[in-house]
Amino acid sequence: MERRPDHLRPDHLRHRRGAISNPTGRYEPTRREGVDDGWADWEAPEPPRTEVSHDTTREIICRNSSPDIPFDRSINLYRGCAHGCIYCYARPTHAYLGLSPGLDFETRLTVKPDAPALLRRALKRKSYVCRPLAIGTNTDPYQPLERRYALMRPILEILAETRHPVIITTKSALILRDRDLLVRLAADDLVRVRLSLTTLEASLARSLEPRATPPAGRLAALATLTRAGVPVGVNIAPVIPGLTDHELENLLTEAHRHGAVDAMYLLLRLPGEVAELFAEWLRATLPQRAERVLSRQKACRDGRLNDSRFGHRFTGHGPDAILLAQRFRTTCQRLGLNPDRGHPPPTHLFTPNPTQGTLFPS
Repeated sequence: MERRPDHLRPDHLRHRRGAISNPTGRYEPTRREGVDDGWADWEAPEPPRTEVSHDTTREIICRNSSPDIPFDRSINLYRGCAHGCIYCYARPTHAYLGLSPGLDFETRLTVKPDAPALLRRALKRKSYVCRPLAIGTNTDPYQPLERRYALMRPILEILAETRHPVIITTKSALILRDRDLLVRLAADDLVRVRLSLTTLEASLARSLEPRATPPAGRLAALATLTRAGVPVGVNIAPVIPGLTDHELENLLTEAHRHGAVDAMYLLLRLPGEVAELFAEWLRATLPQRAERVLSRQKACRDGRLNDSRFGHRFTGHGPDAILLAQRFRTTCQRLGLNPDRGHPPPTHLFTPNPTQGTLFPS
């Protein structure tokens, strides 16, 4: 993408936001629409401010039974994500809060400050059965807000203390802050880290994922964790037909060169309002390529922008999707990358009450 002087860039790029608009959530009784009153060229819009509220949820572990997902439980420390990735499939969840999946998703965020205490309580229940716990499956646990609230560190301390297996997905180099705890978990083979990569083009990443760590920073974090003995895989996610799909082999090669041990990919998903937001972003940011990208996306989704069917939603359907899967498998084989996400971390070491002594010591 050709870089423009800052004063000529669209407002969403100038303010490092992904979404261009803030459409009304689908559950709202009324709909808001912007109107040009003729003063738009004279009044520069103020940058959107970030607002943070607290979530007083009583449970922190979410369960799922999806056949497409290799885990049955996860933790999400935040609702919304300041990374602002325009393609984020979690955007529609903001509509459940009465907020917009657009700019609200990036600027009106919710934090769960009681998460560590709730996790400790959940793990101590007699009915709890240990399985790998996924963190970062909906919104990034190391998004910018984590610098202020630092919830991941006590979460990892609890998991290390109880020897509980964990899988972490992020696109932030902030994960290096907790390297010591990850090394501690890795000593018992209890952690898998997955770093997401979409493109190697810094300018495109700056627009697609405006507040995420740049690609070079993610690769450097991957290399640092690998040298420390933490197993790291790469998610090529999402693969965007007509925009980033040509980078698939280079992305896998660079990830392998920096130490990735396994890989997976996800085809672009555009559920709910994301389809409209992504199309709007394309036409404003890459107008000459927009219709081709949307056409290629439809070719992988049976003529639609999204396909939510199990077995198809992550990989797509049709000749283009089949070719993409073949390219992924061939490249992984050539590089020696495990294309099956590797073996899951073990569960037999779990100790729910590690500090509890015996009643009658010998």
